[in-house]
Amino acid sequence: MSGPAARSSSGQSARRKLSASDQATIQQAWSTLLRRADSIADSITLALIEQEPAYLASSAPDIAAEIRRSTREHVRQGLLTMSRPREVSDTTREVWRRTGRERARQGIPMELVLKAYTLGSRTLWEELMIERDQYRLVIDERLLLLAGQQLWRALDGQYETLVQAYRRESARMQQRDIANVLAILDGLRSGRGGDPAFVLEARATLGLSASQTIACVVGVLDDQGESPLPAPEDALDQIGAVSHWNIRDGHQFALVALTRGALSGVVEALVPRVAGKVGVAHSPDGLSSFAAAYRLATLTAETVEDGEVGVALATDRLPRVIMAADDQCSELLVRHALGSLSTHPEPQRDTLLGTLAHVLASDGSPTNAAKVLFCHRNTVIYRIRQIEELTGRVLSDPQNRLLLTLALVKTGHWARAVDPGHR
Repeated sequence: MSGPAARSSSGQSARRKLSASDQATIQQAWSTLLRRADSIADSITLALIEQEPAYLASSAPDIAAEIRRSTREHVRQGLLTMSRPREVSDTTREVWRRTGRERARQGIPMELVLKAYTLGSRTLWEELMIERDQYRLVIDERLLLLAGQQLWRALDGQYETLVQAYRRESARMQQRDIANVLAILDGLRSGRGGDPAFVLEARATLGLSASQTIACVVGVLDDQGESPLPAPEDALDQIGAVSHWNIRDGHQFALVALTRGALSGVVEALVPRVAGKVGVAHSPDGLSSFAAAYRLATLTAETVEDGEVGVALATDRLPRVIMAADDQCSELLVRHALGSLSTHPEPQRDTLLGTLAHVLASDGSPTNAAKVLFCHRNTVIYRIRQIEELTGRVLSDPQNRLLLTLALVKTGHWARAVDPGHR
């Protein structure tokens, strides 16, 4: 038996015999190569270009420099993984995935990419033996062999991750032409989803089925035109979502097709990468309602406070989204609902609005509101009387409570009441 199966079998045997002390010795051995990581990587790059000149035939600009940069990153991450595996394994797998996608886009054949990984692993093994012989690295023959077995097991994992990313990117490139995709996205955004012929073309271009759940993600570019979501495709790939992105009119937007899970998974996937204001909205009728979902997601993004970053789901912010949809109407509602309280002098006005928000959030209970506000119940009751006098609205009336709640959503006091961490 040879190849990955043999390495797996021998690796399982090695893991059963490996003590914590032995593992620490092996990890320390790999860490000694970190100081020479870049020079080792550069020698791998030279050997790779020498042995595989087809790399230089890639249409990618300055491919030699890209290979050198990538090899340095791989060698350093690989050594960190071997010396401190629990700390960097996720980071390292992301490097493998990104390389698979990049090499597919550069048109470099997969077999050459895999040869490069094999060459790199063999070179690291040889460098470890050189380190032992020339620098008197303290590691015996048995542990040196086990270190080699670990290295080849890691290579198997690299192959699997890289090949999957490479194939996915290749399929994506084959299924769509970027210019066509952008034109389709623009058409859907502008309302062409109501045209059956256009919908059929869109499905074929984007590789979508009629049954997939469709969502829209919209992010607001900052004043310098920077994206609020760097590399969002990578995050959505991890949850099995297919996404197609475009930038128009100061917004970065995407059509996201889910094969599993709920829209909340899209939000959770994007949160670690968000650098601006982003909204997510469901398109309930698939492609035909995408234009409406785009408008809803845009309004949702605008509900993220200025100066803050975040990803918001439209259904989680419906009152604020409704208020953001028409500024004139929302301002009219605030003045109508609050009456004289809207022009009451500060800081009394802010105190009364904050009290009103906490009372409404506590189902009208002065006692519960007082606990949150850290004041006496009678103080809250006195403020309620002031509020009712200034607004002309009795808080026991359900319609009054609804109007006042919407007004507080617009002023921002409601968010501070229901979310103590809100600023």
